[in-house]
Amino acid sequence: MTSLNRFSWFFLLALFLGISGSALGNDVGTTTGASKDAVLTQQLQQDFSNRLEFRNVTVAVDDRVALLQGSVETYREKMDAERLARKHHGIEGVRDFIAVQPVVPASDQELRETIANRLRYDRIGYGITFNNFEVCVRDGVVTIAGDARSYPDKASALSIVEDTPGVRDVKDEINVLPLSEFDDDLRVRTAMAIYRDPALQKYSLDPQAPIRIVVENGNVKLYGVVDSAMDKQIAEIRAREVAGVFSVENHLLIANQ
Repeated sequence: MTSLNRFSWFFLLALFLGISGSALGNDVGTTTGASKDAVLTQQLQQDFSNRLEFRNVTVAVDDRVALLQGSVETYREKMDAERLARKHHGIEGVRDFIAVQPVVPASDQELRETIANRLRYDRIGYGITFNNFEVCVRDGVVTIAGDARSYPDKASALSIVEDTPGVRDVKDEINVLPLSEFDDDLRVRTAMAIYRDPALQKYSLDPQAPIRIVVENGNVKLYGVVDSAMDKQIAEIRAREVAGVFSVENHLLIANQ
């Protein structure tokens, strides 16, 4: 009987010590995790402090997830802050609550005009004649749609939007046209047919290429602004005369209408 009591006593003692050790281990693990978060917070905050554009950004790390708060002047800087946090060793997630607050606030209309003007002159000399973008702005959120001849053209357009002060967010709806030697040949020949017409040569002098030519699978779409209904009609006629063109959609607008 005595041996049985001793066995029971030792069993209870071992069980108690096991539970206590487990609880102590959990406390140590929790403390260690909190210490790591504190170190990560300090390191990340130092990284942000080294960049002038992030002077108003604060960082807190909880369970290896970085919480970003504060403000920057452009959407690009907001994305750069998120990328900086994500690439830091030890960070497993990012919650980005950074607000975009430009030095000089701009209305939606002002933002749209600024972006549209910059897009019209983007990548001159790299075939801007064959891109067409549409911009919509609502509460600082910019939606950019349309067609880009190549991925570099799309990337450049998005960069312009992201770098414009006042843009709070960007919705990318740009379609990149498929690679096609046939379409490239049609682009060049259609542009030559339109811009070499005596009535339309005046548009070739404008670096922003007011008549945009979008070609996809042999189908041509015309965009931009011309001076008169006659110019609009002539541009369509010249495009239809190009050998190999399957169809033509004329979306040209007439100035002051």
